[in-house]
Amino acid sequence: MAATSETILTTNTHPGDSTIESVTGEKYKGDGYYGRSDGLHTLQYSYTGFTGTLVIEATLAIDPTGADWFSVLSLVAEQETDSQIKSVTGNYVWLRAKIMNWTDGTLDSVVLNH
Repeated sequence: MAATSETILTTNTHPGDSTIESVTGEKYKGDGYYGRSDGLHTLQYSYTGFTGTLVIEATLAIDPTGADWFSVLSLVAEQETDSQIKSVTGNYVWLRAKIMNWTDGTLDSVVLNH
């Protein structure tokens, strides 16, 4: 089956006033949704002058509530500019990206491939 690539969080720029912000992206279908057995999800994320925590959350629930989400990847950055690729494995039904404790910079994008 062909790989699917989706931008799960688009550009978000902090207002620059050192307030603590957070952003929670929409849910996107993971391998478990399609019944795929390898469970491999690859994420590419880019950020510029970013200070905060980027968290990738997943769930096994078909119709998740707030309590169904759990962290599968976390990145803490302080005034960093970078682009990284990481993989997580699990038959997750849904995935989403979340920015927490964010005080500066721009999260350029988070792209999910599976």
